[in-house]
Amino acid sequence: MTKVGYSDAVNDALERLDDLGYERGVQGDLANHGPMGAEALAALGHGDKVASWVEGYRTAMPHHEAPAPRFALDAADESSWRSALGAFDRAGDWEQLMARELAEAPWREVLARWWPRLLPGMLAGFTHGTIRTAHAIRSIAAVPEPSSLQLTELARSLGYWAARFTQLPGQASLRGEHDVAAAVAALPRLFGDVPVTPPVAGKRLQTLDKMPGYFEFLEQLAPLDPQWLLSEMTSEFAGVYLAHDEIFAIPMVHTVTLPAAVRLVLPHLPVDQHAASLAAVWQVHAAFLLAFTRDRRNEQDMIQQATDTDLPSFDELSLRSVEHGDEHVIKFTEACLREHMLRPDRRFAAAAFAALERIDAR
Repeated sequence: MTKVGYSDAVNDALERLDDLGYERGVQGDLANHGPMGAEALAALGHGDKVASWVEGYRTAMPHHEAPAPRFALDAADESSWRSALGAFDRAGDWEQLMARELAEAPWREVLARWWPRLLPGMLAGFTHGTIRTAHAIRSIAAVPEPSSLQLTELARSLGYWAARFTQLPGQASLRGEHDVAAAVAALPRLFGDVPVTPPVAGKRLQTLDKMPGYFEFLEQLAPLDPQWLLSEMTSEFAGVYLAHDEIFAIPMVHTVTLPAAVRLVLPHLPVDQHAASLAAVWQVHAAFLLAFTRDRRNEQDMIQQATDTDLPSFDELSLRSVEHGDEHVIKFTEACLREHMLRPDRRFAAAAFAALERIDAR
């Protein structure tokens, strides 16, 4: 079989996925994972598998047509675009705006302009606005000159984030005294229904401002080095995912893939945007913990449990994720592998292995 390189695989996938809308499923609110899954698969070194995976993805679940452009948004007029944040019926307008921005300025300049504007709505599309943007950025940063397909994907990623912009109550800040593990341990839970299903979690997300400890949690994290703090986030929440086998298996993977995605983007942002980026991730972490977990279970024991467990190598986990085929498993495995390579922690392999077991294969 001919070896397909990363960039060739990504561009081929984007061409094959070009006609799919932003969302899919019966409810029409599940994010299109095709570009993200294909890029992660290529990043894992399986470029030769991307085309067949994409064709399988296209038929696995119907996608909905993207909202057509209606009224042009003016990037220079804040009153024009701000009122359209979170309006999914304006997704076509947002995509056109981002496409114009990328045609008129270098992509890093556009990213630095819109990233801080979109940060308060990081929950958008259940975090997939941010995550899709990060996958697009990684593919663009890997080449001397981005293709038109890659720039279109970035426009769609930023446009989807804007169209599904969802602001959580309060504002997180990095001015506390706790590390990630201590802050997670201090957050009171012990309430609500078990198991926590997505509908129950959705109701909780709408009442976060009434949940004990939420606002205090937002201010507990210490202002540590951003790269170190991202590793603290991904390793701790790999353990959180591992501990909670009682809830729906997919949502909590985003507590790892989100900070791992933000790490991909930070090198391309001004340094003065880094702290706000991590604070936004922290606020999403608070929302997910309170929405999906009822108690701590044995989160604090996951380091030891992962250390004591005989786990497959990441090479094996990578191959199994390809065979498994689910886009969440592929993205989660890639994120866990990348984070483990930066700062080894057995919880990453244990969490990736757990996802393989808990999420249905495609």
